[in-house]
Amino acid sequence: MGKLYLMTTIINRKQIKKYMGLYQEEGLLVTFITLGSGTASGAMLDYLGLEATEKAVIFTVLEESNWKKTQKDLRQRFRIDAPGEGVAFIVPLSSIGGKKALQFLTADQEYQKEEESALKDTVYELIMIIANQGNIELVMDAARSAGAYGGTVLHAKGTGTEQAERFMGVSLAAEKEMIFIVAKKEQKNEIMKAVMEKAGLKTKAKAVVFSLPVTDTAGLRLLEED
Repeated sequence: MGKLYLMTTIINRKQIKKYMGLYQEEGLLVTFITLGSGTASGAMLDYLGLEATEKAVIFTVLEESNWKKTQKDLRQRFRIDAPGEGVAFIVPLSSIGGKKALQFLTADQEYQKEEESALKDTVYELIMIIANQGNIELVMDAARSAGAYGGTVLHAKGTGTEQAERFMGVSLAAEKEMIFIVAKKEQKNEIMKAVMEKAGLKTKAKAVVFSLPVTDTAGLRLLEED
């Protein structure tokens, strides 16, 4: 048992079922899927062997040993390293908002909670909030009350409803909003706490919140000067 990571997988939309089948087979039962589009030029697409720019982005939380197994299967079974197949990468989590959220995100994965981690000299954190659809303002009002400046929203489809009922005692809608907020490290805990209290599991938003370390930024000079 080791650290927790957020795994991001970017693939052709036609491959969603194949990848989701693998992840469910490996016990990664809670995922969030959103759609995207590639921006590479025609020449670059030809060079990389890509046939389409319509993409799917899959987010899931997994434990360190599970990543090693998943990485191996992605390379050997799906040949993800081949041109045009896709990409998967991981980012370490620094904190998760509450025990129930931890149980939900990790589902049946074997994991023993460790001390909160952070990359050395990290100044900012990326706070990710997953909430029921239609509750963006509730979440952002809570975050702003603790000093957040703004966020970016993605619409996603979630899996893991059975795990939500098991660990949280509630039924979560499959349609989700994913809100990304970059904040100073010293503000992170207060923002997460405000979201948990004002838009958390006891509210209609049913928000789950966690954070990831940000190693560097551009465009946040005004925050740095405050």
